[in-house]
Amino acid sequence: MPKSRNSAGFLSGLLVLSAGLVFAETAAEKPSVDVRRVGAHIGCQCGCKDTVATCAMLECSFSKPAKEKIARLQAAGWNDKAIIDQFVAQLGASVYRGDPSAYGWLVPYLLIAPGLALIWWFVRRYRKPRPIVELRPPPDDAELARYQEQIDKDLAHLE
Repeated sequence: MPKSRNSAGFLSGLLVLSAGLVFAETAAEKPSVDVRRVGAHIGCQCGCKDTVATCAMLECSFSKPAKEKIARLQAAGWNDKAIIDQFVAQLGASVYRGDPSAYGWLVPYLLIAPGLALIWWFVRRYRKPRPIVELRPPPDDAELARYQEQIDKDLAHLE
């Protein structure tokens, strides 16, 4: 009987180790903050317009190997600039994505002004107030008196 306990323990230990291997994540599947920082400066080459850090393509042929390469180079002691320069030297200058401008937040607010001006122009051009047109001149007092008499007669018949 002691043999079966050892084999059960061995099997459970083997199961735990194999589960750890199955669920292990590579640098490309869950990149570290450092890999994402460097990957944010490298444009993905799979056809999407994202960076290596933000590419969401399921079968991306570029971002996963690039993230793994970045992680290997960082583990070897390379700094961020050297890694980016290596990608630029290998793939060309079009792969580099610089930092966004400090004034990038102004763009949406600056576009509000021309948008509001366009709306104001459109409303002013196509919404013209209708002029009040009188079909005939207002009746004089004699004509009003005649209408009032007719109304009084009609009301007398109702009672």
